[in-house]
Amino acid sequence: MTPKRQFKIGLILLAYVAFISLGLPDGLLGVAWPSMRADFALPLDALGMLLVASTAGYLTSSFFSGRIMARMGVGGLLAASCAATGGSLLGYTLAPSWWAMIPLGVGAGLGAGAIDAGLNTYIASHHGESLMQWLHASFGVGITLGPIIMTTGLNLFGAWRVGYVVVGVAQLALAGCFAVTASLWRQNGTAGEADAPMRLTDFQTPLRETLRQRGAWLSILMFFIYTGIEVTLGLWAYTLLTESRGIAPAIAGLWAGSYWGTFTVGRVMAGLYAPRVGANRLVQISLLGALVGALLLWWNPAQAVSLFGVGLVGFAVAPIFPALVSGTSGRVSMRHAANTIGMQISAAGLGAALLPTVAGSLARYTSLEAIPVYLAMLIVTLIVLHHQSTR
Repeated sequence: MTPKRQFKIGLILLAYVAFISLGLPDGLLGVAWPSMRADFALPLDALGMLLVASTAGYLTSSFFSGRIMARMGVGGLLAASCAATGGSLLGYTLAPSWWAMIPLGVGAGLGAGAIDAGLNTYIASHHGESLMQWLHASFGVGITLGPIIMTTGLNLFGAWRVGYVVVGVAQLALAGCFAVTASLWRQNGTAGEADAPMRLTDFQTPLRETLRQRGAWLSILMFFIYTGIEVTLGLWAYTLLTESRGIAPAIAGLWAGSYWGTFTVGRVMAGLYAPRVGANRLVQISLLGALVGALLLWWNPAQAVSLFGVGLVGFAVAPIFPALVSGTSGRVSMRHAANTIGMQISAAGLGAALLPTVAGSLARYTSLEAIPVYLAMLIVTLIVLHHQSTR
């Protein structure tokens, strides 16, 4: 293997490690929330305040990710992101009140947004559909480990803060690793390639021009709704299974983790067949599978069907986000792809905060059983938008 090949593989592996770290905090919150709200004496839908705070940070850093990456390099971006996230998560464990958690959520969001947008643009620019799926499978590894870490902490120590200590320390350790390797990323794996073709990141298209593209707005809406689907079930599955359907907390915690586990398996498998199926066809198949899973969860004739529905939705939705990212240039052209990817990631952060918050409000004022109905409606809406974007 040539040094150049080794260099590129090393960068890809570092990107995958970064996405594992990105998924860990998201996997903690769904299992931690019942205990967290009990400690702070909060209503069911108070989770929305923390989601909005983290989204504010996420939207800010993802929107400016291009400038940040140009100034700091990808390695510096990863180091700063992990440091911000790790410090904020450790801050959660020391927070004396709920209101002290809110600014820490902003810090966690700032860390997550920059790494998400920057690495999605980097992989879309330099690599193909398979590596994009596997990058997001790495996120699935992290978000699968999160519920397991939190469930273990609750079972062994009876405290949600233990899980955040473990992940916070791990994030800070990763920040150190990325700081040490920052100079490798500055070379971008393309040193000496004067005749290399133009990449997505080579275009300097004005944002105003991209915003005039119909495809850009359809993409923004799709990412907003998709992440709402993904995060709604990830956050509320544990609460639905325990508080509404009487499933034992230990079992529900494992199945909440299985949502992200099947999610990860789905992305690993998608990386093998995505180039043959094509991004658009893959999204169509995935949405139909997700709709079946949501309807099974809604139907709920037995506990086993509910648990199966959770896993099926996780497996089915898994390839959608990376497939939509890889297909961005097909919807808006290469000239507008880099701008659109950044806006898509921002919209995804907004959807991840607002749409699960709506689900919490529905659950509070009706019942937790409204969540599967709401989930199915979001999936149908995304099917319609995706059809419009491929016409």
